[in-house]
Amino acid sequence: MDISVVIPVYGCKAALQPLYERLTKVLQSITDSYEIILVDDHCPQNSWKIIEDVCNQDHKVIGIKMSRNFGQIKAITAGLDYSSGQKVVVMDCDLQDRPEEIINLYNKSLEGYDVVFARRKNRKDSTLKVLVSKIFYKVYSFATDGNYDPALCNFSIISRQVVDSYCSMRELHRAYVIYIKWLGFKQTAIDVVHEDRFEGKSSYNFKKRTQMAFDILTSQSDKLLKLTAKFGFLVTLIALLVIVYLVINHFVNDVTVGWTSIIAVQFLIGGLIIMVVGLIGIYIGNIFMQVKERPLYVTEKVINKEES
Repeated sequence: MDISVVIPVYGCKAALQPLYERLTKVLQSITDSYEIILVDDHCPQNSWKIIEDVCNQDHKVIGIKMSRNFGQIKAITAGLDYSSGQKVVVMDCDLQDRPEEIINLYNKSLEGYDVVFARRKNRKDSTLKVLVSKIFYKVYSFATDGNYDPALCNFSIISRQVVDSYCSMRELHRAYVIYIKWLGFKQTAIDVVHEDRFEGKSSYNFKKRTQMAFDILTSQSDKLLKLTAKFGFLVTLIALLVIVYLVINHFVNDVTVGWTSIIAVQFLIGGLIIMVVGLIGIYIGNIFMQVKERPLYVTEKVINKEES
Protein backbone atom coordinates (compact mmCIF):
# COMPACT_ATOMS: atom_id res chain seq x y z
CA MET A 1 0.00 0.00 0.00
CA ASP A 2 1.50 3.34 -1.06
CA ILE A 3 -0.70 5.85 0.79
CA SER A 4 -3.21 5.67 3.63
CA VAL A 5 -5.38 8.64 4.61
CA VAL A 6 -6.62 8.60 8.21
CA ILE A 7 -9.63 10.79 9.04
CA PRO A 8 -11.31 10.99 12.46
CA VAL A 9 -15.02 11.69 12.01
CA TYR A 10 -17.06 13.63 14.55
CA GLY A 11 -19.68 16.11 13.39
CA CYS A 12 -19.75 17.67 9.92
CA LYS A 13 -21.67 14.73 8.44
CA ALA A 14 -22.51 16.67 5.28
CA ALA A 15 -18.81 17.00 4.41
CA LEU A 16 -18.12 13.26 4.16
CA GLN A 17 -19.37 12.64 0.61
CA PRO A 18 -17.61 15.65 -0.98
CA LEU A 19 -14.53 14.83 1.11
CA TYR A 20 -14.50 11.27 -0.28
CA GLU A 21 -14.97 12.47 -3.86
CA ARG A 22 -12.19 15.07 -3.66
CA LEU A 23 -9.87 12.66 -1.87
CA THR A 24 -10.40 9.92 -4.44
CA LYS A 25 -9.61 12.28 -7.30
CA VAL A 26 -6.42 13.49 -5.61
CA LEU A 27 -5.17 10.03 -4.58
CA GLN A 28 -5.82 8.53 -8.01
CA SER A 29 -3.61 11.23 -9.51
CA ILE A 30 -0.77 10.00 -7.27
CA THR A 31 -1.18 6.21 -7.17
CA ASP A 32 -3.67 3.38 -7.55
CA SER A 33 -2.45 1.80 -4.31
CA TYR A 34 -4.20 3.79 -1.61
CA GLU A 35 -6.77 3.47 1.18
CA ILE A 36 -9.02 5.95 2.96
CA ILE A 37 -9.69 5.18 6.63
CA LEU A 38 -12.73 6.90 8.15
CA VAL A 39 -12.89 6.53 11.94
CA ASP A 40 -16.34 7.27 13.36
CA ASP A 41 -15.71 8.53 16.90
CA HIS A 42 -19.35 7.90 17.88
CA CYS A 43 -20.53 10.92 15.92
CA PRO A 44 -23.88 12.25 17.25
CA GLN A 45 -25.01 12.99 13.67
CA ASN A 46 -24.94 9.27 12.76
CA SER A 47 -22.10 9.75 10.28
CA TRP A 48 -21.63 5.98 10.34
CA LYS A 49 -24.49 5.59 7.87
CA ILE A 50 -22.60 7.72 5.33
CA ILE A 51 -19.38 5.83 6.04
CA GLU A 52 -21.15 2.49 5.47
CA ASP A 53 -22.53 3.70 2.14
CA VAL A 54 -19.12 4.92 0.97
CA CYS A 55 -17.45 1.66 2.09
CA ASN A 56 -20.03 -0.39 0.20
CA GLN A 57 -19.41 1.50 -3.04
CA ASP A 58 -15.62 1.59 -2.73
CA HIS A 59 -13.52 -1.13 -1.07
CA LYS A 60 -10.57 1.22 -0.90
CA VAL A 61 -12.43 2.94 1.94
CA ILE A 62 -12.12 1.37 5.39
CA GLY A 63 -14.73 2.26 7.99
CA ILE A 64 -13.97 1.97 11.70
CA LYS A 65 -16.74 2.53 14.24
CA MET A 66 -15.70 3.26 17.81
CA SER A 67 -17.81 1.76 20.60
CA ARG A 68 -18.13 5.23 22.17
CA ASN A 69 -16.56 8.66 21.90
CA PHE A 70 -12.87 8.36 22.77
CA GLY A 71 -11.73 11.71 21.41
CA GLN A 72 -10.06 12.91 18.22
CA ILE A 73 -6.50 11.89 19.07
CA LYS A 74 -7.44 8.33 20.01
CA ALA A 75 -9.53 8.09 16.84
CA ILE A 76 -6.42 9.09 14.90
CA THR A 77 -4.47 6.43 16.78
CA ALA A 78 -7.05 3.82 15.79
CA GLY A 79 -6.77 4.84 12.15
CA LEU A 80 -2.97 4.67 12.28
CA ASP A 81 -3.13 1.24 13.93
CA TYR A 82 -5.23 -0.06 11.04
CA SER A 83 -3.29 1.73 8.27
CA SER A 84 -1.07 -0.12 5.80
CA GLY A 85 0.44 2.66 3.69
CA GLN A 86 4.14 3.37 3.42
CA LYS A 87 3.09 6.99 3.74
CA VAL A 88 0.12 8.03 5.87
CA VAL A 89 -1.82 11.29 5.69
CA VAL A 90 -3.73 12.51 8.76
CA MET A 91 -6.43 15.13 8.24
CA ASP A 92 -9.76 16.38 9.63
CA CYS A 93 -13.15 15.58 8.14
CA ASP A 94 -14.60 19.11 7.98
CA LEU A 95 -12.77 20.11 4.75
CA GLN A 96 -10.80 22.86 6.47
CA ASP A 97 -7.87 20.68 5.41
CA ARG A 98 -8.02 20.76 1.59
CA PRO A 99 -7.55 17.29 0.03
CA GLU A 100 -5.76 18.95 -2.88
CA GLU A 101 -2.91 19.94 -0.53
CA ILE A 102 -2.04 16.24 -0.14
CA ILE A 103 -0.20 16.42 -3.47
CA ASN A 104 2.07 19.16 -2.08
CA LEU A 105 2.63 17.23 1.16
CA TYR A 106 3.41 14.06 -0.80
CA ASN A 107 5.81 15.75 -3.21
CA LYS A 108 7.65 17.38 -0.30
CA SER A 109 7.96 13.99 1.44
CA LEU A 110 9.66 12.60 -1.69
CA GLU A 111 12.57 14.95 -0.96
CA GLY A 112 13.50 12.57 1.85
CA TYR A 113 11.35 13.83 4.73
CA ASP A 114 9.76 11.37 7.17
CA VAL A 115 7.31 14.01 8.40
CA VAL A 116 5.77 16.91 6.53
CA PHE A 117 3.39 19.09 8.53
CA ALA A 118 0.86 21.50 7.07
CA ARG A 119 1.31 25.04 8.37
CA ARG A 120 -1.91 27.08 8.22
CA LYS A 121 -1.00 30.51 6.81
CA ASN A 122 -4.37 32.15 7.51
CA ARG A 123 -6.42 30.18 9.99
CA LYS A 124 -10.17 30.22 9.46
CA ASP A 125 -10.83 29.71 13.16
CA SER A 126 -12.22 32.05 15.80
CA THR A 127 -9.91 34.56 17.45
CA LEU A 128 -10.40 32.81 20.81
CA LYS A 129 -9.42 29.42 19.38
CA VAL A 130 -6.26 30.84 17.81
CA LEU A 131 -5.36 32.70 21.02
CA VAL A 132 -5.87 29.62 23.22
CA SER A 133 -3.73 27.56 20.84
CA LYS A 134 -0.90 30.10 20.97
CA ILE A 135 -1.02 30.31 24.78
CA PHE A 136 -1.00 26.52 25.13
CA TYR A 137 2.02 26.03 22.89
CA LYS A 138 3.88 28.84 24.69
CA VAL A 139 3.23 27.17 28.06
CA TYR A 140 3.98 23.70 26.70
CA SER A 141 7.23 24.87 25.12
CA PHE A 142 8.26 26.31 28.48
CA ALA A 143 7.23 23.16 30.39
CA THR A 144 9.09 20.80 28.05
CA ASP A 145 11.97 23.07 27.01
CA GLY A 146 10.82 22.57 23.42
CA ASN A 147 9.84 24.82 20.55
CA TYR A 148 6.38 24.26 19.05
CA ASP A 149 4.74 26.23 16.25
CA PRO A 150 1.00 26.86 16.93
CA ALA A 151 0.42 27.20 13.17
CA LEU A 152 1.11 23.48 12.68
CA CYS A 153 -1.90 21.17 12.66
CA ASN A 154 -2.73 17.47 12.52
CA PHE A 155 -2.83 17.68 8.72
CA SER A 156 0.41 15.95 7.74
CA ILE A 157 2.05 13.08 5.91
CA ILE A 158 4.33 10.68 7.79
CA SER A 159 6.38 7.63 6.85
CA ARG A 160 5.61 4.07 7.94
CA GLN A 161 8.54 4.15 10.38
CA VAL A 162 7.08 7.23 12.07
CA VAL A 163 3.61 5.62 12.17
CA ASP A 164 4.97 2.48 13.84
CA SER A 165 6.95 4.54 16.35
CA TYR A 166 3.93 6.70 17.18
CA CYS A 167 1.65 3.68 17.60
CA SER A 168 4.16 2.01 19.93
CA MET A 169 3.55 4.80 22.47
CA ARG A 170 0.37 3.92 24.34
CA GLU A 171 0.10 6.78 26.82
CA LEU A 172 -3.45 7.56 27.90
CA HIS A 173 -3.17 11.35 27.48
CA ARG A 174 -2.05 11.82 23.90
CA ALA A 175 -1.26 14.55 21.41
CA TYR A 176 -0.55 14.07 17.73
CA VAL A 177 1.67 16.97 16.65
CA ILE A 178 3.58 17.03 19.94
CA TYR A 179 4.30 13.29 19.85
CA ILE A 180 5.38 13.35 16.20
CA LYS A 181 7.69 16.29 16.94
CA TRP A 182 9.13 14.43 19.94
CA LEU A 183 9.90 11.33 17.85
CA GLY A 184 12.36 13.24 15.74
CA PHE A 185 13.20 11.85 12.27
CA LYS A 186 13.60 14.25 9.36
CA GLN A 187 10.80 16.81 9.60
CA THR A 188 9.65 19.92 7.80
CA ALA A 189 6.50 21.97 7.21
CA ILE A 190 4.90 23.66 4.22
CA ASP A 191 2.32 26.43 4.05
CA VAL A 192 -1.20 25.36 3.07
CA VAL A 193 -4.50 27.11 2.51
CA HIS A 194 -6.86 26.71 5.46
CA GLU A 195 -10.51 26.81 4.42
CA ASP A 196 -13.73 27.52 6.29
CA ARG A 197 -15.46 24.63 8.01
CA PHE A 198 -17.93 22.91 5.65
CA GLU A 199 -20.78 23.09 8.18
CA GLY A 200 -21.47 23.62 11.88
CA LYS A 201 -18.76 24.43 14.40
CA SER A 202 -16.02 22.55 16.20
CA SER A 203 -17.00 20.45 19.23
CA TYR A 204 -13.77 21.52 20.95
CA ASN A 205 -15.06 24.28 23.22
CA PHE A 206 -12.92 26.30 25.61
CA LYS A 207 -13.51 23.88 28.50
CA LYS A 208 -12.47 20.83 26.47
CA ARG A 209 -9.38 22.58 25.13
CA THR A 210 -8.32 23.69 28.61
CA GLN A 211 -8.81 20.19 30.03
CA MET A 212 -6.89 18.60 27.16
CA ALA A 213 -4.06 21.10 27.55
CA PHE A 214 -3.81 20.45 31.29
CA ASP A 215 -3.86 16.67 30.77
CA ILE A 216 -1.06 16.89 28.21
CA LEU A 217 1.03 19.23 30.36
CA THR A 218 0.79 17.11 33.52
CA SER A 219 1.36 13.84 31.64
CA GLN A 220 4.34 15.01 29.56
CA SER A 221 6.31 17.22 31.93
CA ASP A 222 7.24 17.35 35.63
CA LYS A 223 8.25 20.99 35.42
CA LEU A 224 5.07 22.14 37.20
CA LEU A 225 6.04 20.01 40.20
CA LYS A 226 9.52 21.52 40.23
CA LEU A 227 8.08 25.03 39.99
CA THR A 228 5.70 24.46 42.91
CA ALA A 229 8.57 23.05 44.98
CA LYS A 230 10.65 26.16 44.27
CA PHE A 231 7.69 28.43 44.97
CA GLY A 232 7.02 26.58 48.23
CA PHE A 233 10.63 27.04 49.27
CA LEU A 234 10.45 30.76 48.43
CA VAL A 235 7.25 31.26 50.46
CA THR A 236 8.75 29.34 53.41
CA LEU A 237 11.85 31.53 53.29
CA ILE A 238 9.78 34.72 53.19
CA ALA A 239 7.59 33.47 56.07
CA LEU A 240 10.71 32.66 58.12
CA LEU A 241 12.16 36.13 57.52
CA VAL A 242 8.84 37.75 58.48
CA ILE A 243 8.73 35.71 61.71
CA VAL A 244 12.28 36.74 62.59
CA TYR A 245 11.41 40.39 61.88
CA LEU A 246 8.25 40.23 64.02
CA VAL A 247 10.14 38.66 66.95
CA ILE A 248 12.92 41.26 66.81
CA ASN A 249 10.43 44.10 66.41
CA HIS A 250 8.48 42.77 69.40
CA PHE A 251 11.46 42.77 71.74
CA VAL A 252 13.20 45.91 70.43
CA ASN A 253 10.21 48.20 69.85
CA ASP A 254 7.72 46.47 72.15
CA VAL A 255 5.28 45.99 69.23
CA THR A 256 2.51 43.47 69.84
CA VAL A 257 1.95 40.97 67.03
CA GLY A 258 -1.74 40.93 66.14
CA TRP A 259 -3.81 37.82 65.56
CA THR A 260 -4.84 39.04 62.11
CA SER A 261 -1.33 38.74 60.69
CA ILE A 262 -0.90 35.27 62.19
CA ILE A 263 -4.19 34.02 60.76
CA ALA A 264 -3.36 35.54 57.36
CA VAL A 265 -0.03 33.73 57.28
CA GLN A 266 -1.72 30.47 58.28
CA PHE A 267 -4.24 30.80 55.47
CA LEU A 268 -1.44 31.57 53.00
CA ILE A 269 0.65 28.57 54.01
CA GLY A 270 -2.43 26.33 54.18
CA GLY A 271 -3.50 27.37 50.69
CA LEU A 272 -0.04 26.68 49.30
CA ILE A 273 0.04 23.24 50.91
CA ILE A 274 -3.36 22.36 49.47
CA MET A 275 -2.29 23.59 46.02
CA VAL A 276 0.92 21.56 46.04
CA VAL A 277 -0.79 18.43 47.36
CA GLY A 278 -3.51 18.82 44.74
CA LEU A 279 -0.93 19.09 41.95
CA ILE A 280 0.87 16.01 43.22
CA GLY A 281 -2.50 14.27 43.33
CA ILE A 282 -3.05 15.05 39.64
CA TYR A 283 0.29 13.47 38.74
CA ILE A 284 -0.52 10.42 40.88
CA GLY A 285 -3.93 10.25 39.20
CA ASN A 286 -2.23 10.17 35.80
CA ILE A 287 -0.04 7.30 36.99
CA PHE A 288 -3.10 5.49 38.37
CA MET A 289 -4.93 5.75 35.05
CA GLN A 290 -1.88 4.72 33.02
CA VAL A 291 -0.95 1.61 35.05
CA LYS A 292 -4.40 0.15 34.44
CA GLU A 293 -3.20 -0.45 30.87
CA ARG A 294 -6.69 -0.30 29.44
CA PRO A 295 -6.91 -0.13 25.64
CA LEU A 296 -6.81 3.39 24.23
CA TYR A 297 -9.99 2.72 22.28
CA VAL A 298 -12.52 -0.02 21.52
CA THR A 299 -13.85 -0.67 18.01
CA GLU A 300 -17.41 -1.80 17.51
CA LYS A 301 -17.21 -2.53 13.78
CA VAL A 302 -14.65 -2.46 10.96
CA ILE A 303 -15.59 -2.52 7.26
CA ASN A 304 -13.37 -3.46 4.30
CA LYS A 305 -10.15 -4.07 6.21
CA GLU A 306 -10.02 -7.67 5.01
CA GLU A 307 -10.40 -6.64 1.38
CA SER A 308 -7.79 -3.88 1.51
